Amino acid sequence: MQPLLRNIRKTIRHPERISTWFFHLTRRLSTSQMLMVLAVVVGVLAGLGTYVFEMLLAAIKFCLVNWFPVDRAHFLYFIYPGVGIVLATLFVRYIVRDNISEGVTRVLYAMSRKGSRIASHNCWTSVVGGATTIGFGGSVGPEAPIVLTGAAIGSNVARLTRLNYKHSTLLLCCGAGAALAAIFKAPITGVMFVLEILMLDLTAGSIVPLLIASITATTMAFLLRGFDPILPVTLKPADAFQPIQVPMFILLGCLCGVMAYYFTTVNSKVGLLFQRFDRQYKKWIAGALVLGVLIFIFPPLYGEGYEGFSSLMNGNAQELFDNSLFYAFRDIDWVVILFILATMFFKVVAMASTNAAGGVGGTFAPSLFVGAFLGAVTALIFNLIFGWHLSLVSFTLVGMAGVMAGVMNAPLTSIFLIAELSNGYGLFIPLMITACISFALNYWLDPDSIYTKHLRERGELLTTDKDESVCVFLKLDELMETDFMRVKPHFTLGDVVHMIATAHRNIFPVIDNFNRLIGIVQLDDLREDMFKPEKYGTPISQYMIPPPDTILEHESIRSILPKFEDKHTWMLPVVDKQGHYSGFISKSRILNAYREQLVKISQ
Repeated sequence: MQPLLRNIRKTIRHPERISTWFFHLTRRLSTSQMLMVLAVVVGVLAGLGTYVFEMLLAAIKFCLVNWFPVDRAHFLYFIYPGVGIVLATLFVRYIVRDNISEGVTRVLYAMSRKGSRIASHNCWTSVVGGATTIGFGGSVGPEAPIVLTGAAIGSNVARLTRLNYKHSTLLLCCGAGAALAAIFKAPITGVMFVLEILMLDLTAGSIVPLLIASITATTMAFLLRGFDPILPVTLKPADAFQPIQVPMFILLGCLCGVMAYYFTTVNSKVGLLFQRFDRQYKKWIAGALVLGVLIFIFPPLYGEGYEGFSSLMNGNAQELFDNSLFYAFRDIDWVVILFILATMFFKVVAMASTNAAGGVGGTFAPSLFVGAFLGAVTALIFNLIFGWHLSLVSFTLVGMAGVMAGVMNAPLTSIFLIAELSNGYGLFIPLMITACISFALNYWLDPDSIYTKHLRERGELLTTDKDESVCVFLKLDELMETDFMRVKPHFTLGDVVHMIATAHRNIFPVIDNFNRLIGIVQLDDLREDMFKPEKYGTPISQYMIPPPDTILEHESIRSILPKFEDKHTWMLPVVDKQGHYSGFISKSRILNAYREQLVKISQ
């Protein structure tokens, strides 16, 4: 036994031994069989990581707020969120020393720019940072840290077993899908999430490991946390869908699409507002003040908010007033409606402020929260005005799917999530109607999801469009050529003719004393006079022409190609924003690199 333990410890300390040991065990397995085995391993680890996250989060919340009396507000709601943000920021800055916010966006970035490699610390740091932020009241969701944790587990398992990019990406996606499946106990949702949001190609070789990982993680969640659904909702006969309700669900879909646009727009604007602060302590102060005030007035904004929309779905809207200044007015219908509306709109501000101030969390749960409140308030308003009996449970569940579909551009994920969360498969028709309308409307207003907007603007988004994905992998810095002989404006034709004798290029950049590009000289324009010595004194500026166009440093390859087509040229100079010359890039070199990368992706 002792020799076995010693061997295990040695193996863990030396990653190369892990890969050797793994290949020894799997040498008789095919690639597909090996990936299935690894999918099980990733699913187990992702399920355990999710369990640790939830236990840590529950412990923090239990210690901080469970002892508050429900019939009055508590001043600690002012303090907790700011403390959580400061602790999370210090943890990230001095212990992690890496960016672990915006978990899903980080996963997409790793797939497009990092070879699907995620730092090993993400296997646990997102758990600590997310639980601290949310436990102290940060109004964000746990899903993004959990997805980043699962993806990091998959990525590092692939690294230890020395898999190539294609298989590493598959295991990364298995980890992300498994983590999401575990936290919601929803395996189909985990698969849909990967296919819609991470945009993994749907093939037999990818779908089977993905299913295995999601089912394994969900099984771990059942074993560790029991078989109860996340949302303990039972649909009664009165909650069943009726064809006469179709116009109401169409209206709800339109409202969800508009709300999804509000969600992404406000999130972006609040983020830009916080970026104006030049010191971190200013962000802490602003975030603490915004969150403290909002949570003190609207306690359902505390944390991820699952308790809030669970109360709504069970018809207990009065529970939203626990620890609120408005506790005495909880039985007045119009006060309830106004309270729900205000909470819904301010949830987005609270979420964006938490992330922008330095907290660690995601937008998944907030989109469900906003959708639940929108669906509930829609049913309450019509019931109050017209005396109808619209099902609060049904409209709350369908609203969750609607806003989530618009915010994330993921209608299938939202439909299956709500169906699995609540065992509400009887609502499939209204779920599809509302989710599809919301998705279409929000896509018309803004085609990017909350996860992909900034990545697409920077040309760093990997998509199912193979042409676009290939361009993401091509980097301007690596394709730029710099071996061009530079010409000064005071040079003469004779000076350039002497340079041509040793030059390997037929184009010369003309730069000033500050290295700014002022024009180019082409060999073809010199041919007529370069063999006439009597013209060697002619200033080279007479032969200089402006470049057809210029390319900015770090510009995406996809935005460069149209410039070559529009100007009918094969070579363009690269400059920075101040016009300083860096080199040239050729269309032929881009096309060659494109073909090479296309072969890699196909293989």
